[in-house]
Amino acid sequence: MATADRSIDPRLMQSAKQHFLQHGFQDSSLKEICKDAGITTGAIYNRFKGKEELFDALVEDTVRDLYAQAEKRGDVDLTSISDEDLVKAWEMDEDAMMDWFDFLYQRYDGFMLLLCSSEGTKWSNFEHDWVNIMTQYTEAFLEEAQKRELVDNAITKSELHVLLSSFWATIYEPFIHHFDRNDILAHCQVICRLFDWHRAMGFKAKL
Repeated sequence: MATADRSIDPRLMQSAKQHFLQHGFQDSSLKEICKDAGITTGAIYNRFKGKEELFDALVEDTVRDLYAQAEKRGDVDLTSISDEDLVKAWEMDEDAMMDWFDFLYQRYDGFMLLLCSSEGTKWSNFEHDWVNIMTQYTEAFLEEAQKRELVDNAITKSELHVLLSSFWATIYEPFIHHFDRNDILAHCQVICRLFDWHRAMGFKAKL
């Protein structure tokens, strides 16, 4: 049995990534992707069912890592943490924000594909879907704070979703506008001043 030639895989993936980033999923041509990779279109169909499956392969690691981060946030026994730690969970911290940006910059191409090039794929609503996931996990923190009567405001899930949509826009947009790391450092300070979650959620006091 002949052994599949895997040497073309890096060329194919690099060419596909460049085309998707430059033209978006819908306007990218498999023919042009193959041409720039120096392979035949048949070589793609030996590996992928079509263009969308090729796109999926390029973003799957980034999606997996993002979801793992979200699940990590959700995998907390909130009943076991102190009031003080629950309140601190809502504090804006520049170092923590930079950790997020560094995490995403390490997955820059995959994240940019999701943000800017995914129209026409199952990831076309990625930004909204991601906020939904984060709303689900963040709501649990809010409900626990409300249960303990640490907050005065009766923030609803819909309101929390709106707030988190605004918050994540401040993370998406620097990528869309190609901020460098120095720009991001300054941007983090602005985000931390802008989002006073203690005030927005109506925390009675910072314990």
